[in-house]
Amino acid sequence: MSNDAQQQHYPTVEFVINAIADWVNDHRNSVGRADFGQCTPDEVSRMATDFGMSAGQLRELVRRGPHAADQLKEMLVALKVDPKHVADTEPLVMRDLQRLCIFCDDKKRCAHELAAGTAAAHFHEFCPNAMTLDVLAKEEVSPAK
Repeated sequence: MSNDAQQQHYPTVEFVINAIADWVNDHRNSVGRADFGQCTPDEVSRMATDFGMSAGQLRELVRRGPHAADQLKEMLVALKVDPKHVADTEPLVMRDLQRLCIFCDDKKRCAHELAAGTAAAHFHEFCPNAMTLDVLAKEEVSPAK
C-alpha cells in the first residue's frame, strides 16, 4: 500500500468507529461500576478499608466514574497552583482533594464558574476543598525557600 493510501482520512468512517468505541468503553465502565466485576462483598470491603473508607463510599466513588475529579485540576490551574507539583510533592493532600471533589454536589456550579473564569473569585462559596486550596495557593505565591 502506498503512503498516500495509508494516510488518507475518512471522517465519516472515523466518526462511526469512534462512536462505537465510546459506546463500548461506556458499557465496560457501567458494568464495572455496577458490581465491581467478579469481586465478592468481602473483597470490596477489604479494598475500601485499604483506601480508608466504607464499602458504601467506595461503591459511590466508583459509581461516579473515572472523571469525577477532573474539575480539580482545572480549579488548581485557575488558582495558579501546579497540579503536577501538588501530586508529586503532596500525594496524600492530592488524594484528599480528589476524594472531596469526587463526592462534591456542586459540580454544575464549579463547571459554570470555571467556564466563566470566575472560579478563583467564588470557589469559597461552593468548593469543599476551599480551605486546602487556599493553603496551596498561598504556598505557590510564597517565595522559594
